[in-house]
Amino acid sequence: MPFPTLAKEALKDTQLRNNLARATTTIRNKRANVVAEVADWEELRQAGHDIKMASLANLSTHLARFEAEFTAAGGHVHWARNSADACEIVAKIALENNIKDVVKVKSLTTDEINLNEFLAKKGIEAKETDLAELIVQLADEHPSHILVPAIHKNRDQIRDLFIEKIAEAPDGLTNNPRELAMTARAHLRRRFLSARMAVSGANFAIAESGTLCVVESEGNGRMCLTLPEILVSVVGIEKILPAWNDLEVFLQLLPRSSTGERMNPYTSFWTGKGDGPKSRHVILLDNGRVQTLADEHGREALACIRCSACMNVCPVYERTGGHSYNSVYPGPIGAIITPQLLGPGEAKTLPFASTLCGACYDVCPVKINIPKILVHLRAKENKANGKLAEKFAMRGAALALSPKGLQILGKVIGVISPILSSEIMQRISRVLPVAKKWSAFRDIPKTRLIRKGGRK
Repeated sequence: MPFPTLAKEALKDTQLRNNLARATTTIRNKRANVVAEVADWEELRQAGHDIKMASLANLSTHLARFEAEFTAAGGHVHWARNSADACEIVAKIALENNIKDVVKVKSLTTDEINLNEFLAKKGIEAKETDLAELIVQLADEHPSHILVPAIHKNRDQIRDLFIEKIAEAPDGLTNNPRELAMTARAHLRRRFLSARMAVSGANFAIAESGTLCVVESEGNGRMCLTLPEILVSVVGIEKILPAWNDLEVFLQLLPRSSTGERMNPYTSFWTGKGDGPKSRHVILLDNGRVQTLADEHGREALACIRCSACMNVCPVYERTGGHSYNSVYPGPIGAIITPQLLGPGEAKTLPFASTLCGACYDVCPVKINIPKILVHLRAKENKANGKLAEKFAMRGAALALSPKGLQILGKVIGVISPILSSEIMQRISRVLPVAKKWSAFRDIPKTRLIRKGGRK
């Protein structure tokens, strides 16, 4: 369903809005505190932007080098044009090794390709190990936030879910966060120790050494990356960075912008042979990224490092929640990246799911100009599918707002404004389709003389 329909339903859920407001306010405040400690924060943002855009400009070169280095270190590189290709590769690796269940590190990319659902059809169970992802999986829902997938639920709802779904849940379980975490830990521990295959994404991929990097806060990722004998990482091609020196910038930007921490508790790297998996695979995923890269105005969206800062300041997201976007990427970043990944005609209402207030651009750690891209995508949609009346109206507006047009418009308004603000016109406007949504709640203000020869 389109965003307007889903958002309208979400706005009726008072508990959802309360949950979102409480969570986003907490995250915003934590971020603000740790960002204020960094004197050169704006310079870091600019550096992050420049590195990402330079990497995207030479993406094919960096991908080729990453493939060569990862292979030389004993890994296996696979290329996936779309989600179906990527899912088939993961399933093939599992089935060839007679594996019927896998553990997963939190990964938006695997959510993007609906990997869990695909594996289930092949008889393979994928178990989420991130606490919030586990909550969403147990509830048979989709994530509603990039960083906090279960942001739409409060502690009471989570306690009730655990009692219903987790056999290890103790009698008398309360909504105490520690008790909930320990219940999830007991539920997952056995799976960690018995799993033969893990599936992850990657926050960054370093081309010069063929290294993958995952940053996380719970330690579940570290266990998935080290205990199973087979590790398969599904990585979007935009995650490539040329060199280790580039990573230093992002390891400062990401934790402050996402969790409001100075550094992530767990930062894991893996390259070649050593402790951990005996077999390492990486699937480099396109799935619409190449076509996004071809748009000189929209490609900046690929610089996203998935921090979620834009969601936590967005007034639209805070009131409608992530499920209204009907995408694994909700909020402002989802409004610009989902339509581009899916292609023309898809998710066409998302670029309009914004007030264009600019708060998302102000907090983005890599300075993605989200409002500018939103306007660009709106223009593309209107050009392709806009109503004829709207097109004529916009052309008329362009003419009216030109210097000469404004002069003429001012004279016309001066003549007709007393008529428009009259009581009879107020009544008429309340039944006109074009005007009634506005005039049902507001009256046209009466004009008054502010200087001789002019009206306001």
